[in-house]
Amino acid sequence: MSMTETEKLYTQILREEIVPATGCTEPIAIAYCAAYARSVLRSMPTQVRIEVSGNILKNVKSVVVPNTGGLKGIPAAAAAGIVAGDETKKLQVIAKIGTEKQQQIAAYVANTPIDVSCAETDCVLYIRITVYSRTAYASVTIANNHTNVVEVSRNGEILLSKPLVSQSEENLTDKNCLNFHDIYTYADTVDLDELRPLLDFQIRCNSTIAEEGMAHPYGANIGKVLFDEEHNDVETEARAYAAAGSDARMSGCELPVAILCGSGNQGITASVPVIRYAKRYAIDQERLYRALLMSDLLTIYQKAGIGRLSAYCGAISAGCGAGAGIAYLLGGDERVVAHTLVNAMATISGTICDGAKPSCAAKIAAAVESGILGYRMFLKEQQFRRGEGIVAPNVDATVKNIGILASIGMQETDHVILQLMQQCI
Repeated sequence: MSMTETEKLYTQILREEIVPATGCTEPIAIAYCAAYARSVLRSMPTQVRIEVSGNILKNVKSVVVPNTGGLKGIPAAAAAGIVAGDETKKLQVIAKIGTEKQQQIAAYVANTPIDVSCAETDCVLYIRITVYSRTAYASVTIANNHTNVVEVSRNGEILLSKPLVSQSEENLTDKNCLNFHDIYTYADTVDLDELRPLLDFQIRCNSTIAEEGMAHPYGANIGKVLFDEEHNDVETEARAYAAAGSDARMSGCELPVAILCGSGNQGITASVPVIRYAKRYAIDQERLYRALLMSDLLTIYQKAGIGRLSAYCGAISAGCGAGAGIAYLLGGDERVVAHTLVNAMATISGTICDGAKPSCAAKIAAAVESGILGYRMFLKEQQFRRGEGIVAPNVDATVKNIGILASIGMQETDHVILQLMQQCI
């Protein structure tokens, strides 16, 4: 059966968004940019200058960079890319680093001048790294999404140049095609043959890191705090395993994650709760695949109006998407899924993003709880109605309101968060 044009677009969006990354995507983007700059320089840099947007600064400050022996921050991420990165692997740039290289990374950070500054730019996601040797210098700039290289130069000669725009979706499929009805129809009816490998990859990667987080101490151990093996219900299990994946990821776990909307935490949040519900209730694989499509696409739909990085916690969108995916998994029709999503968005929207760090796991747990509450409300014939706060006449209009709240209404919030975080450095 041939795909419709809408199905083709939605499939392409999923392929662009569900990709592997090792480590938090903002420090990994810095590592990628730095590795790329080193390759253009053609020698080991003796000096490094890094300019980043405020949102990059806040999302790298407190997170452990994988394969560095526990190092945190922008200099560590850049050093990892320069010393041991493979720029051809993009968001897997530092996935393969041995312990001997970790020692070299630490020595490079300690002994190399690495200057970091906040760039004057309208781009929310912006990284410019300039590397110097005794006889040459090279620069690489990334903007709008984590691997979107917009400029490369060596000794002042421009080797690659693309117009710098302020659109976070640059070089990605236009998401204006997304709407709730079409997402529901796609997830419910699309031929799964082409999508199984992608969804199997998501299930495998994100389940593995969630289990790793439950098995070992990472961060604040939110997953373990929530979970009690002797007295656990499925809702608690779903929240705990999603949080545990973030516990591990924020604390330098070297396992890859299937990211979503440029974020591993969002990828974990949108998928792991749905997977845990399917496992608990022994739901067949096809229904699980379709529930994951529902959760993934509804998360992407919400995030399209918000942007890749903002003052609005992206895990909230993913938790709302997961609640809708669980509603579908357990037999909910289009009306049930729509009301679940609206109920969830009305409950927890506005949670701030104050950077990548261990507390992300707690926010994920709260987001998943709200997503599931949205579903439980509808089962009890309860719902939030139009005109109550930001709830609009329908699900699409409510999603639009969330985008306006996050992208416009919280701009000043973003500035204040960054100021407060810089005071704590």
